[in-house]
Amino acid sequence: MPGADSDHDAVGEVTTAIAREFRRRLQDEYVPRIGQCVERLGDRVWERPAPNCNSVGNLLLHLAGNTRQWIHATFGEGADDRDRDAEFAAVRGATGSELVERLATVVDEACRIVDDLPATEWLRERTVQQQFEETGLSAVLHVLEHFSGHAGQIYAWTKQATGDDLKFYDL
Repeated sequence: MPGADSDHDAVGEVTTAIAREFRRRLQDEYVPRIGQCVERLGDRVWERPAPNCNSVGNLLLHLAGNTRQWIHATFGEGADDRDRDAEFAAVRGATGSELVERLATVVDEACRIVDDLPATEWLRERTVQQQFEETGLSAVLHVLEHFSGHAGQIYAWTKQATGDDLKFYDL
């Protein structure tokens, strides 16, 4: 069939590009920036900005739990044993640097899983969180979008709590 090989090559190039961007955003942008925020916050990592808000510690637990569930468990690399309520209920626990280290480990493994996804897995549907029918692509995009939203919360809370300009774009 004419063009089949080039279509297959194009699919491979697209999935490789998505995996590369997944890694770049998570490993090279979000986790290091979150780490800078946690360093600036110090002992305040478990402070809640208001009673109805989550602490940075809660958000770090939540990001790790969500990434494990949506990537590790979804693609068969681990059990779906997430306790989402506990992520938000925690009021103290590991230090900020320990939480960032755990998150970095989860992200590293998620990036490896996404890097290794065969093209057939990107469009195959599967159930996530026992209720959502998602393709591999939508699961990967969900994690990126989810990370972005909570990273923004962490950046904003850090700026408000410390009064610091985070200078993420200073060269």
